[in-house]
Amino acid sequence: MKLGRPFGWLWAAYAVSAAGTWLAFDAFAVIAVVVLHAGSAEVALLASAGPAVGALLAVPLGPWTEFRRKRPVMIAADLVRCAVLLCVPAAHALGVLGFPQLLAASVVVAAADITFGAASGACLKSLVPPAGMLTATSRFESTTWTATVLGPPLGGAAIGLFGPVVTVAANAVSFLLSALGIRAVEGAEHPPARPPRDASRTRAAGLLEGWRHLLTSPELRPLFLNAVLVNGLIMAASPLLAVLMLGKLGFAPWQYGLAFSVPCLGGLLGSRAARPLAARFGRRRVLFTTGVLRACWSVGLAFVRPGIPGLVLVMAVELGLITSAGVFNPVLAAERLERTPADRVARTLSAWSVGTRTGIAALTALFGLLASLTGPRPAIALTGVLLLATTPMLRGFARERLPGLRGPATPGTAPRRTA
Repeated sequence: MKLGRPFGWLWAAYAVSAAGTWLAFDAFAVIAVVVLHAGSAEVALLASAGPAVGALLAVPLGPWTEFRRKRPVMIAADLVRCAVLLCVPAAHALGVLGFPQLLAASVVVAAADITFGAASGACLKSLVPPAGMLTATSRFESTTWTATVLGPPLGGAAIGLFGPVVTVAANAVSFLLSALGIRAVEGAEHPPARPPRDASRTRAAGLLEGWRHLLTSPELRPLFLNAVLVNGLIMAASPLLAVLMLGKLGFAPWQYGLAFSVPCLGGLLGSRAARPLAARFGRRRVLFTTGVLRACWSVGLAFVRPGIPGLVLVMAVELGLITSAGVFNPVLAAERLERTPADRVARTLSAWSVGTRTGIAALTALFGLLASLTGPRPAIALTGVLLLATTPMLRGFARERLPGLRGPATPGTAPRRTA
């Protein structure tokens, strides 16, 4: 399905930034472990406190973004991320890089990520008709997994050849190229929502509007709450697994990157299958089935061992998880955009990102503390067990007879909620 040249530029900008991001996969954690010799608690702090504070900073930016043109906001967010990331290799070259700078960079990048995501969702809704929304989100998802397949092993090789901060510099350049691509996007954009005349009311109501839409919508509420817990538990295990594999088990950075890149072929396959599966079985059934499946794999990471058997085990677990997520994510993204009125998209996506990132930060900090007391392996095992316990959350969603989700449907057939 042709989605037009403006979407092509937006897609190209996303592709280059995704390539840079995954080239720098877990770059801050690798720098913390390899350069600054940080332990489990510090790595968990870097992975939790930075995004948590960034999410708090992004809370007022959702309403601010809603009432402004989206493409300039996206360009500004890209340039901020580029500048902040370039400071890391510069500080390393001068011999003054420290843990506080990594933490500060993580905060700013997290806030810019959320702002960019909110603006880009609203921009996508302007550029793509409802009938093409699932096609568009599937293409973004395919691009993500393609970048994930190629980025980490190349990043690991670059770290081995040029040092641990080179991928951060490459990521910074990717955001600059993304900004240039977004600047080339042409086409109609929905006019920004007009704020109420009472500015104080605007600020108070705007901060809550996205949350209100998510928590009062019978279609989105169970998916949002499930996403907060599932994403939080999956990501809480990531820094612990980095410490375990790169530290105690002695895996090289390129092996660590390979363990997470090869299984992403499953994500590419899943994202390409999302649209035909939704058309055949209906979005509700696809979301429920893959939502449950993506929570059933992570417990296997607790049994990783040194050498080839451990590497194969990590790849097998990640393959199952990522394939399920590759189907789930674009269907969820399309459903979320279609069920959100155009004048609330930025605030709703901002609230979703803040909620999920805060959940990730809180759970990462909690399990980092647990790992400092018990070691990383028991903490990883507990995240897997708790993920299994989240699957009943989707039963209510499965029983709920939601409009547009009951039977086989083509993309864009689900009706939108009205204000």
